[in-house]
Amino acid sequence: MADESQTLAQIRAERTALQREEDIVSFVRRLAQGRLDLVADEQRRRASGVGEQPAPLAERLAEVFGQQHGGGSARPPRETEVPVDHPLLQQLDELCDSHGFENMETLDDRSIAALSDALGMFERECSRQRHEMFERIDALTAEVVRRVREGGGAGAVVSDK
Repeated sequence: MADESQTLAQIRAERTALQREEDIVSFVRRLAQGRLDLVADEQRRRASGVGEQPAPLAERLAEVFGQQHGGGSARPPRETEVPVDHPLLQQLDELCDSHGFENMETLDDRSIAALSDALGMFERECSRQRHEMFERIDALTAEVVRRVREGGGAGAVVSDK
């Protein structure tokens, strides 16, 4: 919730900063979901009992990511620049490194399950963070609208910028 001492410009700036951070969390969450999809594909491949050597991961990407996953967000996408040193991105990379994501085809079943569990927990934490950010963004937007209406700003524009 916005502090009454904050100016309208400060509230908008806070909301914009939160939207940028939510964009980053959303992007990293999508990366985690993609990696989870790849792990699930590896688990399905193993469960099918096919004894042949799998196609290289790079060749399987189009098949895995081309599967129907349902509707996406109704929110229009914004351009997202994620710094390579962003802590959340680093956390995902470290998680994948520590669980052997790059070599998942050589992991035993227990290790691949641990990788899946770790990625699932990471994705759920990103979802929780996004939910909290959306609540804060919505509250700030409501405050902007309230102030514009109460201020008689009929000509004022409520912007997402």
